[in-house]
Amino acid sequence: MSKSYKIAVIGGDGTGPEVAREAVKVMEAAAAKFAFKLELEDFDYGGDRYLKTGEVLPDSAADELRQFDAILLGAIGHPDVKPGILEKGILLRLRFELDQYINLRPVKLFPGVETPIRNKGPEEIDFVVVRENTEDLYCGIGGISHKGTAAEVAVQSSMYTRMGVERALRYAFEYARNRRHARPWRGLSADDTAAGKTGQVTLVGKTNVLTYVYDLWERAFHEIGEADYPDIKRDYNHVDACCMWFVKNPEWYDVIVTGNMFGDIITDLGAMIQGGMGIAAGGNINPDGVSMFEPIGGSAPKYTNKNVINPLAAVCAGGMLLETLGEIEAGAAIEQAVRDVTGTKLQSMAAGRMGYSTTEVGDLVAERIS
Repeated sequence: MSKSYKIAVIGGDGTGPEVAREAVKVMEAAAAKFAFKLELEDFDYGGDRYLKTGEVLPDSAADELRQFDAILLGAIGHPDVKPGILEKGILLRLRFELDQYINLRPVKLFPGVETPIRNKGPEEIDFVVVRENTEDLYCGIGGISHKGTAAEVAVQSSMYTRMGVERALRYAFEYARNRRHARPWRGLSADDTAAGKTGQVTLVGKTNVLTYVYDLWERAFHEIGEADYPDIKRDYNHVDACCMWFVKNPEWYDVIVTGNMFGDIITDLGAMIQGGMGIAAGGNINPDGVSMFEPIGGSAPKYTNKNVINPLAAVCAGGMLLETLGEIEAGAAIEQAVRDVTGTKLQSMAAGRMGYSTTEVGDLVAERIS
Protein backbone atom coordinates (compact mmCIF):
# COMPACT_ATOMS: atom_id res chain seq x y z
CA MET A 1 0.00 0.00 0.00
CA SER A 2 1.36 3.43 -0.93
CA LYS A 3 2.27 6.02 1.67
CA SER A 4 -0.12 8.86 2.33
CA TYR A 5 0.65 12.32 3.68
CA LYS A 6 -1.76 14.84 5.17
CA ILE A 7 -0.96 18.33 3.89
CA ALA A 8 -2.56 21.52 5.17
CA VAL A 9 -2.79 24.24 2.51
CA ILE A 10 -3.01 27.89 3.57
CA GLY A 11 -3.46 29.89 0.38
CA GLY A 12 -3.54 33.16 2.27
CA ASP A 13 -3.78 36.54 0.60
CA GLY A 14 -3.38 38.16 -2.81
CA THR A 15 -1.71 35.82 -5.27
CA GLY A 16 -1.01 33.28 -2.53
CA PRO A 17 -3.91 30.98 -3.47
CA GLU A 18 -2.88 31.10 -7.15
CA VAL A 19 0.71 30.01 -6.56
CA ALA A 20 -0.37 27.45 -3.94
CA ARG A 21 -2.67 25.83 -6.52
CA GLU A 22 0.21 25.41 -8.94
CA ALA A 23 2.43 23.97 -6.21
CA VAL A 24 -0.30 21.46 -5.35
CA LYS A 25 -0.68 20.58 -9.04
CA VAL A 26 3.02 19.78 -9.30
CA MET A 27 3.13 17.92 -5.99
CA GLU A 28 0.24 15.74 -7.12
CA ALA A 29 2.05 14.97 -10.38
CA ALA A 30 5.08 13.89 -8.36
CA ALA A 31 2.90 11.82 -6.02
CA ALA A 32 1.34 10.01 -8.97
CA LYS A 33 4.72 9.23 -10.48
CA PHE A 34 6.39 8.04 -7.28
CA ALA A 35 3.40 6.14 -5.88
CA PHE A 36 2.34 8.01 -2.78
CA LYS A 37 -0.81 9.94 -1.91
CA LEU A 38 -1.51 13.47 -0.72
CA GLU A 39 -4.51 14.21 1.49
CA LEU A 40 -5.05 17.96 1.16
CA GLU A 41 -7.09 20.25 3.37
CA ASP A 42 -7.52 23.99 2.84
CA PHE A 43 -7.48 26.58 5.62
CA ASP A 44 -8.78 30.12 5.10
CA TYR A 45 -6.33 31.95 7.36
CA GLY A 46 -5.52 35.39 5.99
CA GLY A 47 -6.72 38.94 5.49
CA ASP A 48 -10.19 38.21 4.13
CA ARG A 49 -11.02 36.01 7.10
CA TYR A 50 -9.67 38.61 9.52
CA LEU A 51 -11.75 41.39 7.93
CA LYS A 52 -14.90 39.27 8.17
CA THR A 53 -14.44 37.87 11.68
CA GLY A 54 -11.91 40.09 13.44
CA GLU A 55 -9.95 36.96 14.33
CA VAL A 56 -6.42 36.57 12.98
CA LEU A 57 -5.93 32.94 13.95
CA PRO A 58 -8.24 30.74 16.03
CA ASP A 59 -6.82 29.40 19.27
CA SER A 60 -7.27 25.87 17.94
CA ALA A 61 -5.14 26.47 14.83
CA ALA A 62 -1.82 25.14 16.09
CA ASP A 63 -3.39 21.99 17.54
CA GLU A 64 -5.27 21.37 14.29
CA LEU A 65 -2.15 21.85 12.18
CA ARG A 66 -0.14 19.48 14.37
CA GLN A 67 -2.34 16.69 12.98
CA PHE A 68 -0.80 17.20 9.52
CA ASP A 69 2.49 15.98 8.12
CA ALA A 70 3.35 19.38 6.63
CA ILE A 71 1.91 22.79 5.72
CA LEU A 72 2.05 24.55 2.35
CA LEU A 73 1.62 28.33 2.57
CA GLY A 74 0.88 30.68 -0.33
CA ALA A 75 1.39 34.21 1.05
CA ILE A 76 0.29 36.45 3.89
CA GLY A 77 -0.33 40.20 3.49
CA HIS A 78 -3.57 42.08 2.72
CA PRO A 79 -3.73 45.68 1.45
CA ASP A 80 -6.68 46.45 3.74
CA VAL A 81 -5.02 45.14 6.89
CA LYS A 82 -2.38 47.14 8.75
CA PRO A 83 1.11 45.65 8.22
CA GLY A 84 2.20 43.44 11.09
CA ILE A 85 -1.21 42.18 12.17
CA LEU A 86 -1.32 39.17 9.87
CA GLU A 87 2.44 38.62 9.80
CA LYS A 88 2.71 38.46 13.58
CA GLY A 89 -0.66 36.87 14.14
CA ILE A 90 -0.25 34.07 11.61
CA LEU A 91 3.34 33.57 10.47
CA LEU A 92 5.22 34.34 13.68
CA ARG A 93 2.58 32.76 15.89
CA LEU A 94 2.67 29.50 13.95
CA ARG A 95 6.47 29.47 13.93
CA PHE A 96 6.52 29.83 17.70
CA GLU A 97 3.61 27.58 18.59
CA LEU A 98 4.73 24.81 16.23
CA ASP A 99 8.36 25.35 17.30
CA GLN A 100 9.58 25.72 13.73
CA TYR A 101 13.00 26.71 14.93
CA ILE A 102 14.81 26.52 11.60
CA ASN A 103 14.20 28.72 8.59
CA LEU A 104 15.80 26.88 5.69
CA ARG A 105 16.61 28.95 2.60
CA PRO A 106 18.33 27.38 -0.39
CA VAL A 107 20.00 30.04 -2.54
CA LYS A 108 20.26 28.34 -5.91
CA LEU A 109 20.54 29.91 -9.36
CA PHE A 110 18.61 27.87 -11.92
CA PRO A 111 19.57 27.60 -15.62
CA GLY A 112 18.20 30.41 -17.74
CA VAL A 113 17.54 32.67 -14.74
CA GLU A 114 19.29 36.03 -14.78
CA THR A 115 21.35 37.11 -11.80
CA PRO A 116 22.50 40.71 -11.27
CA ILE A 117 25.99 39.41 -10.51
CA ARG A 118 28.27 39.51 -13.52
CA ASN A 119 30.14 36.35 -14.54
CA LYS A 120 28.39 34.12 -11.99
CA GLY A 121 26.21 31.15 -12.87
CA PRO A 122 24.50 28.13 -11.34
CA GLU A 123 27.82 26.56 -10.34
CA GLU A 124 28.78 29.61 -8.26
CA ILE A 125 25.39 30.36 -6.70
CA ASP A 126 24.39 27.22 -4.82
CA PHE A 127 24.36 27.45 -1.04
CA VAL A 128 21.94 27.22 1.88
CA VAL A 129 21.16 29.59 4.74
CA VAL A 130 20.10 28.03 8.03
CA ARG A 131 18.42 30.79 10.04
CA GLU A 132 17.46 30.37 13.68
CA ASN A 133 13.73 31.06 13.59
CA THR A 134 12.24 31.49 17.08
CA GLU A 135 14.55 33.70 19.16
CA ASP A 136 16.46 37.01 18.80
CA LEU A 137 14.56 40.31 18.51
CA TYR A 138 11.46 38.45 17.33
CA CYS A 139 10.67 37.31 20.87
CA GLY A 140 9.09 40.70 21.54
CA ILE A 141 11.03 41.50 24.71
CA GLY A 142 10.90 45.26 25.32
CA GLY A 143 8.46 48.11 25.28
CA ILE A 144 7.82 51.84 24.91
CA SER A 145 7.68 54.46 27.62
CA HIS A 146 6.39 58.06 27.35
CA LYS A 147 5.07 57.34 23.85
CA GLY A 148 4.45 60.42 21.73
CA THR A 149 6.52 62.73 23.92
CA ALA A 150 10.01 64.16 23.58
CA ALA A 151 11.12 61.72 26.26
CA GLU A 152 9.89 58.62 24.44
CA VAL A 153 12.03 55.53 24.92
CA ALA A 154 11.74 52.35 22.82
CA VAL A 155 13.55 49.15 23.79
CA GLN A 156 13.55 45.80 22.02
CA SER A 157 15.95 43.18 23.27
CA SER A 158 17.66 40.33 21.48
CA MET A 159 17.47 37.08 23.41
CA TYR A 160 19.17 33.75 22.74
CA THR A 161 19.29 30.54 24.72
CA ARG A 162 22.05 27.97 24.58
CA MET A 163 19.42 25.39 23.63
CA GLY A 164 18.11 27.52 20.76
CA VAL A 165 21.58 28.28 19.44
CA GLU A 166 22.82 24.72 19.75
CA ARG A 167 19.91 23.10 17.92
CA ALA A 168 20.28 25.56 15.03
CA LEU A 169 24.01 24.88 14.83
CA ARG A 170 23.54 21.12 14.89
CA TYR A 171 20.96 21.34 12.12
CA ALA A 172 23.44 23.33 10.01
CA PHE A 173 26.31 20.91 10.61
CA GLU A 174 24.11 17.93 9.74
CA TYR A 175 22.88 19.66 6.61
CA ALA A 176 26.45 20.38 5.51
CA ARG A 177 27.42 16.77 6.13
CA ASN A 178 24.50 15.56 4.00
CA ARG A 179 25.40 17.96 1.18
CA ARG A 180 28.84 16.38 1.00
CA HIS A 181 27.41 13.05 0.00
CA ALA A 182 25.87 12.10 -3.30
CA ARG A 183 22.12 12.29 -3.68
CA PRO A 184 20.21 10.48 -6.42
CA TRP A 185 19.24 13.58 -8.40
CA ARG A 186 22.76 15.03 -8.58
CA GLY A 187 24.17 12.23 -10.67
CA LEU A 188 27.26 11.99 -8.48
CA SER A 189 29.20 8.96 -7.40
CA ALA A 190 29.54 8.12 -3.74
CA ASP A 191 33.00 9.69 -3.69
CA ASP A 192 31.91 13.02 -5.16
CA THR A 193 30.71 16.07 -3.28
CA ALA A 194 27.39 17.75 -3.94
CA ALA A 195 27.75 20.61 -6.42
CA GLY A 196 31.46 20.80 -5.66
CA LYS A 197 30.86 21.41 -1.95
CA THR A 198 33.41 20.11 0.51
CA GLY A 199 31.40 20.40 3.71
CA GLN A 200 31.69 23.82 5.29
CA VAL A 201 29.54 25.78 7.73
CA THR A 202 29.97 29.54 7.95
CA LEU A 203 28.71 31.27 11.07
CA VAL A 204 27.45 34.79 10.33
CA GLY A 205 27.32 37.17 13.28
CA LYS A 206 28.70 40.42 14.63
CA THR A 207 31.09 39.45 17.40
CA ASN A 208 32.90 42.79 17.38
CA VAL A 209 29.77 44.70 18.48
CA LEU A 210 27.14 42.22 19.70
CA THR A 211 29.62 40.81 22.16
CA TYR A 212 27.13 38.91 24.32
CA VAL A 213 24.79 37.06 21.98
CA TYR A 214 27.35 36.28 19.29
CA ASP A 215 29.93 35.29 21.86
CA LEU A 216 27.42 32.58 22.80
CA TRP A 217 26.97 31.66 19.14
CA GLU A 218 30.70 31.53 18.43
CA ARG A 219 31.62 29.48 21.50
CA ALA A 220 28.86 26.96 20.82
CA PHE A 221 29.79 26.85 17.12
CA HIS A 222 33.39 25.79 17.79
CA GLU A 223 32.61 23.54 20.74
CA ILE A 224 30.00 21.56 18.80
CA GLY A 225 32.06 21.54 15.61
CA GLU A 226 35.21 20.25 17.30
CA ALA A 227 33.42 17.62 19.37
CA ASP A 228 30.88 16.21 16.94
CA TYR A 229 31.62 17.44 13.41
CA PRO A 230 35.40 17.37 12.92
CA ASP A 231 34.85 16.48 9.24
CA ILE A 232 33.08 19.80 8.57
CA LYS A 233 35.11 22.94 7.97
CA ARG A 234 34.20 26.00 10.00
CA ASP A 235 34.37 29.63 8.98
CA TYR A 236 33.10 32.95 10.35
CA ASN A 237 31.87 36.19 8.72
CA HIS A 238 30.65 39.43 10.22
CA VAL A 239 27.20 40.01 8.71
CA ASP A 240 28.30 43.12 6.79
CA ALA A 241 31.22 41.23 5.25
CA CYS A 242 28.86 38.37 4.39
CA CYS A 243 26.66 40.76 2.39
CA MET A 244 29.72 41.86 0.47
CA TRP A 245 30.88 38.31 -0.27
CA PHE A 246 27.40 37.24 -1.35
CA VAL A 247 27.84 39.63 -4.25
CA LYS A 248 31.55 39.25 -4.91
CA ASN A 249 32.19 35.54 -4.27
CA PRO A 250 28.99 33.55 -3.63
CA GLU A 251 30.85 30.37 -4.57
CA TRP A 252 32.68 30.54 -1.24
CA TYR A 253 29.57 29.41 0.62
CA ASP A 254 28.15 25.98 1.30
CA VAL A 255 25.97 26.17 4.43
CA ILE A 256 25.52 29.41 6.38
CA VAL A 257 24.12 29.47 9.90
CA THR A 258 23.00 32.68 11.55
CA GLY A 259 20.58 34.34 13.93
CA ASN A 260 17.01 35.33 13.26
CA MET A 261 17.45 39.01 12.42
CA PHE A 262 20.59 38.64 10.33
CA GLY A 263 19.08 35.64 8.59
CA ASP A 264 15.97 37.63 7.74
CA ILE A 265 18.13 40.22 6.00
CA ILE A 266 20.70 38.12 4.17
CA THR A 267 18.14 35.67 2.77
CA ASP A 268 16.45 38.51 0.87
CA LEU A 269 19.83 39.41 -0.57
CA GLY A 270 20.24 35.74 -1.41
CA ALA A 271 16.90 35.79 -3.23
CA MET A 272 18.10 38.64 -5.42
CA ILE A 273 21.33 36.96 -6.47
CA GLN A 274 19.41 33.77 -7.34
CA GLY A 275 17.15 35.70 -9.68
CA GLY A 276 14.47 37.30 -7.53
CA MET A 277 11.53 36.47 -5.31
CA GLY A 278 9.78 34.58 -8.10
CA ILE A 279 12.14 31.62 -7.69
CA ALA A 280 13.02 31.77 -3.97
CA ALA A 281 11.48 29.15 -1.67
CA GLY A 282 11.93 28.41 2.01
CA GLY A 283 10.87 26.17 4.83
CA ASN A 284 10.07 26.77 8.49
CA ILE A 285 11.30 23.51 9.95
CA ASN A 286 10.57 21.54 13.08
CA PRO A 287 12.56 18.33 12.51
CA ASP A 288 10.42 16.50 15.08
CA GLY A 289 7.07 18.09 14.28
CA VAL A 290 5.13 19.76 11.49
CA SER A 291 7.01 22.11 9.14
CA MET A 292 5.66 24.87 6.89
CA PHE A 293 6.91 25.66 3.38
CA GLU A 294 6.37 28.84 1.41
CA PRO A 295 7.53 31.05 -1.45
CA ILE A 296 9.62 33.92 -0.10
CA GLY A 297 7.88 36.70 -2.04
CA GLY A 298 4.87 38.54 -0.67
CA SER A 299 1.22 38.39 -1.64
CA ALA A 300 1.64 40.79 -4.61
CA PRO A 301 -1.99 42.02 -4.41
CA LYS A 302 -1.78 44.08 -7.60
CA TYR A 303 -1.50 40.84 -9.58
CA THR A 304 -4.34 39.01 -7.80
CA ASN A 305 -6.52 36.89 -10.10
CA LYS A 306 -4.69 38.08 -13.24
CA ASN A 307 -3.01 34.70 -13.78
CA VAL A 308 0.38 36.34 -14.40
CA ILE A 309 2.31 35.74 -11.16
CA ASN A 310 5.33 33.42 -11.23
CA PRO A 311 4.46 30.25 -9.27
CA LEU A 312 7.91 28.64 -9.34
CA ALA A 313 8.90 29.70 -5.82
CA ALA A 314 5.78 27.98 -4.49
CA VAL A 315 6.48 24.97 -6.70
CA CYS A 316 10.02 24.75 -5.29
CA ALA A 317 8.58 25.06 -1.78
CA GLY A 318 6.41 22.07 -2.57
CA GLY A 319 9.49 20.16 -3.65
CA MET A 320 11.20 21.04 -0.36
CA LEU A 321 8.11 19.84 1.50
CA LEU A 322 8.18 16.44 -0.19
CA GLU A 323 11.92 16.06 0.30
CA THR A 324 11.57 16.86 4.01
CA LEU A 325 8.88 14.17 4.31
CA GLY A 326 11.39 11.69 2.91
CA GLU A 327 10.16 11.62 -0.69
CA ILE A 328 13.63 12.39 -2.00
CA GLU A 329 13.05 11.28 -5.58
CA ALA A 330 9.87 13.32 -5.83
CA GLY A 331 11.60 16.44 -4.57
CA ALA A 332 14.43 15.80 -7.01
CA ALA A 333 12.01 15.41 -9.91
CA ILE A 334 10.37 18.74 -9.09
CA GLU A 335 13.71 20.52 -8.93
CA GLN A 336 14.81 19.02 -12.25
CA ALA A 337 11.50 19.92 -13.89
CA VAL A 338 11.86 23.51 -12.71
CA ARG A 339 15.40 23.57 -14.10
CA ASP A 340 14.11 22.39 -17.46
CA VAL A 341 11.36 25.01 -17.53
CA THR A 342 13.61 27.93 -16.54
CA GLY A 343 16.33 26.78 -18.89
CA THR A 344 14.22 26.18 -21.98
CA LYS A 345 10.84 27.92 -21.69
CA LEU A 346 10.51 31.04 -19.58
CA GLN A 347 11.46 34.43 -20.97
CA SER A 348 11.66 36.06 -17.53
CA MET A 349 10.96 35.42 -13.86
CA ALA A 350 8.88 38.61 -13.61
CA ALA A 351 5.09 38.60 -13.32
CA GLY A 352 3.47 39.10 -16.71
CA ARG A 353 6.73 38.64 -18.59
CA MET A 354 7.28 34.91 -18.35
CA GLY A 355 5.81 34.21 -21.78
CA TYR A 356 3.24 31.96 -20.07
CA SER A 357 0.43 32.38 -17.59
CA THR A 358 0.63 31.21 -13.98
CA THR A 359 -1.37 28.08 -14.72
CA GLU A 360 0.63 27.34 -17.89
CA VAL A 361 3.91 27.46 -15.95
CA GLY A 362 2.46 24.99 -13.44
CA ASP A 363 1.38 22.80 -16.34
CA LEU A 364 4.86 22.88 -17.87
CA VAL A 365 6.47 21.67 -14.64
CA ALA A 366 3.83 19.01 -13.97
CA GLU A 367 4.09 17.67 -17.53
CA ARG A 368 7.85 17.22 -17.20
CA ILE A 369 7.37 15.22 -14.03
CA SER A 370 4.65 13.04 -15.52
